[in-house]
Amino acid sequence: MEERDYYEDYEVGDFLQSPGRTITETDIVLFSALTGDWHELHTNVEFARKSIFGERIAHGWLILCIGNSLLFRLGDNVLFPKSFMAFYGIEKLRFTNPVKIGDTIHCEAKVIKMEEKDSGKGLLTYEVKIKNQHDELVTLMIMKIIAGRKTEGK
Repeated sequence: MEERDYYEDYEVGDFLQSPGRTITETDIVLFSALTGDWHELHTNVEFARKSIFGERIAHGWLILCIGNSLLFRLGDNVLFPKSFMAFYGIEKLRFTNPVKIGDTIHCEAKVIKMEEKDSGKGLLTYEVKIKNQHDELVTLMIMKIIAGRKTEGK
């Protein structure tokens, strides 16, 4: 997909799909150290073996962070235009399936709504799906960003 500068360079229905990335034990350990979340479901093999998952799983927030960041591997300014101003928020976030060590995830984003806020900015709303190597949904959310608008004379 081409580089984009402004809010107006997008259309409802635009679809982006990232390359994949395999989740490793190192990812889980580093995320645990960074956040302080050492829950045994993520870090204790014996505890996790007895859980409903049968093995360790990645933190949902880790998958949210890595999954969304994969969209940046598409190239410069594809998900976010050059005029990106702010991350506005996440709605309806759901972690629908576990991600295990060795699973490969990718992210899909579709523009579902565009709102002109004023002459200088607009709100882009995406439906974002993170899926595993079996094309199973693992995370679902609505993400919103604020982008600059084209102005007369530019």
